[in-house]
Amino acid sequence: MKLSLLVAFVAVFLCTPPHAAVADTPGSVNPACGAGLNLNSEQISQRLAAKNDERAQHLQSFQSERYYTLDYQGFPSSRSAEMTVSVAYHAPGTKQFTIISESGSKPILTRVLHRLLESEEESSRNESNRKAVALTADNYRFALRGCDTAEGRDLYVMNVQPLRDNKFLYRGTVWIDALDFAVVRIDAEPAKNPSFWIKRSQIRHQYRKVGEFYLPSLNETVSEVRLGGRSVLNIRYENYKVDPSYESRDHKSAND
Repeated sequence: MKLSLLVAFVAVFLCTPPHAAVADTPGSVNPACGAGLNLNSEQISQRLAAKNDERAQHLQSFQSERYYTLDYQGFPSSRSAEMTVSVAYHAPGTKQFTIISESGSKPILTRVLHRLLESEEESSRNESNRKAVALTADNYRFALRGCDTAEGRDLYVMNVQPLRDNKFLYRGTVWIDALDFAVVRIDAEPAKNPSFWIKRSQIRHQYRKVGEFYLPSLNETVSEVRLGGRSVLNIRYENYKVDPSYESRDHKSAND
């Protein structure tokens, strides 16, 4: 089974700094943006990067739980596995994982899900890795596709193309909250195929707002294997407990 060959890309993708906004499935994209949504691609990408940096600087720590499920169908046999994980995040990017429970196929657990945790934990400790995959003009070319709405909020819809042929970058579409300049959703595929054995991979990443911060809500990765197999990896992010020091500092500053 070649599922483990996609682990490195998915792990680095998951190490993107927390930054997104309230998640919902956006509607159809309108190529003409309405009144007040008059920024161009460069302005949007600049404000997105600035707001992401600001939020990342203030986020000191959080705890959460993740629920992993992976279903594989194909040669030599169909298999599945589940895993529940406790996550502890500490600024500027370090993550620690504790497996609470797991069940299902041992090869999937050890070769894919365990390896995914190890790769993400290792990548999170490397600042150069985080900068190399950040959604910034240093790594991507942005093109405004149009506008959209979700939960009554206006969104810019941007096509992104990597500036380097790197298997840890991606190409696709991002939905950016027009007020918070935070990513609501990413639909993407690896910029470079991570392996000959992987025919195609599609990743959908969604987020939700937790207090003053913007954190992952759902990740779905669907991979087509050349031998005819198909895998679906789902990760649900729940039970966030965020360090409230950011809100306390803002409140104190406002009263000074």
